[in-house]
Amino acid sequence: MLNPTVTDILAELSSLEDPKARAVNERHGDAHGVNLSKLRGVAKRVGLSTDLARALWAADDVAGQLVALLVARPRELSADEVDGMLRSTRSAKAHDWLVNYIAKKSPFAEDLRLRWMDDPGADARAAAWSLASVRVQQTPDGLDLDALLDRVERELRDAPGREQWAMNETLAHIGIHHPALRDRAVAIGERLQVLADYPVAPNCTSPFAPAWIAEMVRRQG
Repeated sequence: MLNPTVTDILAELSSLEDPKARAVNERHGDAHGVNLSKLRGVAKRVGLSTDLARALWAADDVAGQLVALLVARPRELSADEVDGMLRSTRSAKAHDWLVNYIAKKSPFAEDLRLRWMDDPGADARAAAWSLASVRVQQTPDGLDLDALLDRVERELRDAPGREQWAMNETLAHIGIHHPALRDRAVAIGERLQVLADYPVAPNCTSPFAPAWIAEMVRRQG
């Protein structure tokens, strides 16, 4: 796609709309009907362009915003821009992609984690916990893991769904990657029983933290 405009991209996305897909997506918090493989194909043809990503995001079209997240260069977006994008998401998938494709790869990831951790909005806190999970695994030096566990213990059971899921992920990764805190992480999970009954397909790992920790530690051998 040679020098596409926002209008060009939105027109192509509109042509790819499938009403049945929209009905399914809307039940999961995503107001668009474009097959994600086809949407990724559009983004691949567009190529990387943070300026175009900004313009697509501003058009306030969910499918367009998903393309924006695929064509933006995370290093070219300021912390305030990423924060503003998070607060303007209207899609569960856009929230997930923003966190995974932009915030986690941003040079401002730690600034964003700190900014969002005590935010009044549950979606921002969920993003903070996702960023905390990355630090727990990759750069834990200077991170107060005991304080994170204290907060998980206080808040996990009553946290809203997306925040609860991300917080539980942090709990599991502390147990997996930090043997000195493993027993405490498992004990918290056992006591709170969050996601203990989550349905899991055969040969898949349960998101229930004690089971998740045990399985990943087993694989580490």
